[in-house]
Amino acid sequence: MATELFTTLSNHFKSLEESLSLRAKSVESKLQSLESTSRQTLQSLSQREDSIPQRESEAVDGVRERKQAAIAAIEKLVPKDAGLSENLRSLAMRMDSLGLVKLIVSKRKEPGSFRAELTDAINVAIDPPKLVLDAVEEFLENKTARTGIMDKRWAVALLVQALFPDMKPSSSMNLGDENVDSGPKFAKSVVERAWRVLEMWKEQMGQGGEGSDFGKFGPVEAVMFLQMVVGFGLKSRFDEEFLKKMVLEFSSRRDIAKLAPCLGFGEKLADIIDELVRMSKEIDAVYFATESGLTERFPPASLLKSFLKNSRKNATDALKKGNNSAVASEESSNIELNAIRAVVKCVEDQKLESVFTLDAMKKRANVLEKAKSERRKSSGSAPSSSKLSGKRGHSSGGGKGSGPPIRPAKVAKLSYHPSFARRTPAPVPAPPPRQPSPAARYSLARYGYPGHDAFEVNGGNPYTPTSYGVAHNRNAAGISQQQYSPI
Repeated sequence: MATELFTTLSNHFKSLEESLSLRAKSVESKLQSLESTSRQTLQSLSQREDSIPQRESEAVDGVRERKQAAIAAIEKLVPKDAGLSENLRSLAMRMDSLGLVKLIVSKRKEPGSFRAELTDAINVAIDPPKLVLDAVEEFLENKTARTGIMDKRWAVALLVQALFPDMKPSSSMNLGDENVDSGPKFAKSVVERAWRVLEMWKEQMGQGGEGSDFGKFGPVEAVMFLQMVVGFGLKSRFDEEFLKKMVLEFSSRRDIAKLAPCLGFGEKLADIIDELVRMSKEIDAVYFATESGLTERFPPASLLKSFLKNSRKNATDALKKGNNSAVASEESSNIELNAIRAVVKCVEDQKLESVFTLDAMKKRANVLEKAKSERRKSSGSAPSSSKLSGKRGHSSGGGKGSGPPIRPAKVAKLSYHPSFARRTPAPVPAPPPRQPSPAARYSLARYGYPGHDAFEVNGGNPYTPTSYGVAHNRNAAGISQQQYSPI
């Protein structure tokens, strides 16, 4: 019995030993496999780590090759004899702001306008705001250059206008709403860069030493500045009084009148128009009132009538102050003619013929033009000073416009030297018969200039700002500034 029990126990322990031995071998085999796998994995990671610099270099080379291939593909699309539109698009796609400015400058003297083509070119650029901001920043950094700055200013102005072609107040906004920073939405980084550019621009304003708050900051730059303020939604970052001063300073630009409603002045727009009238800028006031929808409060016919009344008074005062001399007559004629031209252009631009007829004014302008032509002919028929003394005759010093020569032409000087008498025994010629003075020949009464009411203005009395008790005192030299021209 004991022997059987021992045999059973021996067999059991033997089977356990064999089982444990098999399991130990299996575990050892798995450990060896794991160690081999780990070794291979570590080797692979080490190889990949060693290959990273080479792979980075290959990636950079690949990007460079693809970039060059893309540029080559763009250039292939534009042959050497391509038109202006294709060249503009090519430069915009390449984000070449310097090349774009140079191309625009080179086409300045050529006829025709390419504003539409430029807008299309800006739209195909990868990043239109960056392209325009690059051009503006480059212009500001090189603004002190002595040559070519006017052409660059004009070209950059076209780029800014192409980026914001339709600068109009929102249809959902009324003039009483002062929160109008709702232009096209740009990335925050783009808006911040535009703000930095405008701040740099603003710092340059007071460095011109021209006796004004804006230094050498001209009207073209003022339009660009305000377009960027509105376009990038930066109105709230500027002092309202600063923007108002800029609008009043450069009100003669038509684009300023269009931008004013977009600047969020609200009801203060009426104060700006009143200030323009007080400054004797009635023509500017008409443009502002029309663009702002305030023609009921500021009737254009009344403003134009007030402007004509003041200009006619200034013309008469200039004639009296000069004692009806030739120079005074020319100055008076220029004042009147410039005023008529400004009114005619304003009425035609704003389509105000229904409330302000121009027939009498155009007839009067023709009379003044004819008188000017006759004065030129009479000056040319006299002995020319350029032939006798090698000098040009002096022009009018009274007005800003360039008028015909006013002083009578010089006559040949006579010598009483004995040798001259021997060589020229002929008697001294008698002086020519006296002619009526230009003031008498071209006076207002001679041409039957109609009274102010003869212009058939379909409006009320001349406009007078009720909030200002200051009488008009129009500067005669400033009338020529009322003419408007595009950028």
